[in-house]
Amino acid sequence: MLAGWRALGCLLAIVLLSACARQQAPARETITFWVMGFEGEQVARLLPEFERRNPGIRVELQQMPVLSAHEKLLTAFAGDSLPDVTPLGNTWIPEFALLGALAPLDDRIAATPGFDVADYYAGAWDSGVIDGVTYAVPWYVETRLPFYRVDLLHEAGIDGPPTDWDEWRTAMAAVKREVGPKRYAILLPLNEFEPLLNLAIHDPLLRDGGRYGNFRSAGFRRTLAFYKEIFDKDWAPRVGNTAISNVWDEFGKGYYTFYINGPWNIAEFRKRLPPELAGTWMTMPLPGPDGPGASVAGGTSFVVFRKSAHKEAAWKLVAYLSDPAVQVKFHGMTGNLPPRRSPWKNPALANDPYARAFRDQLERAVSTPKVPEWERIATELKLVGELVANDRMSVDEAAVELDRRTDAILEKRRWMLDQGNGHAVTGAMP
Repeated sequence: MLAGWRALGCLLAIVLLSACARQQAPARETITFWVMGFEGEQVARLLPEFERRNPGIRVELQQMPVLSAHEKLLTAFAGDSLPDVTPLGNTWIPEFALLGALAPLDDRIAATPGFDVADYYAGAWDSGVIDGVTYAVPWYVETRLPFYRVDLLHEAGIDGPPTDWDEWRTAMAAVKREVGPKRYAILLPLNEFEPLLNLAIHDPLLRDGGRYGNFRSAGFRRTLAFYKEIFDKDWAPRVGNTAISNVWDEFGKGYYTFYINGPWNIAEFRKRLPPELAGTWMTMPLPGPDGPGASVAGGTSFVVFRKSAHKEAAWKLVAYLSDPAVQVKFHGMTGNLPPRRSPWKNPALANDPYARAFRDQLERAVSTPKVPEWERIATELKLVGELVANDRMSVDEAAVELDRRTDAILEKRRWMLDQGNGHAVTGAMP
């Protein structure tokens, strides 16, 4: 009986000691991390290592559907319930910066050892800088350039990929002569604004600090004339991508030789094209008017929200996911391209022949105009570009119309800036 009481006493002592230990253990700081889509699924695999390195921090990850992410973030802003940190699409950064939702990051960047801003591609980094203040750090970057059929170019008498628009004209004309009336040199889907935008981004598309459109400029007119010529000479079909049953199969069948798209299609073409076509396609830098062209620096960038109560911990997560070694791991998981140059030295990227053109292109990639209204303007670019491609509007008429539509979209921005209020509003503001 006595032995039983002694055993019970020992057990109670152990329980009490355990409770005391739990009470004395420091509380872990929890940061909320919202991430969109597929990347949200994959980044979860990187978080245990972050928490191991930072035992006082716990990351609460919430995945957002891509199609509703923008609305969810605006609703959270209006309800004062934003997370601590999230990656924003680069075209959303100006909107949230002008709403006053984002915390400036320059001081934290400067105080973080090994955080090398010069290692980032300039266009990707610039996407997060508004009026000289850094509000976002690139997570992954994408840009668009042509995938092309090496064998079909060779059959048309073209020995290598074109590097400027004149060489591209020659190549497309040669391909069209070779493939005949039912096949084409290039696919430029009319329901997408990205091909025309990437051709045009070499010149400023807005002027006067983003107050007005710049589409009547000589540079944009030259771009639009080249774009129209491609359709006028039947080098491209007048279709949207919904009219193409399967863009990868049709590329493999030789329905078109050039296709401007992003780096995710490297994996798609490898997977979807038959093995016998493995050596027949390649990527190339985007030609420009007089040499290698610029392109858009897309992708997403990390932001820390201004009202976060855990800014220091949130920044540690950003710094961890921005580490070159972690970026290499993330590329292996997703195929997304690192925004820093140093990860490209890893053999997985350095030895990938299809990725080399993207690395070259990223040196010339630039940010889109940094106004909250940009996505609305891009939609108008698509609509007017479709009218031009279908010969329903001339180049001069289209340039005037685009400026008219753009200036109307930017009217509220001009009024706010003229009042001396830098926080130009959008229809999404409460």
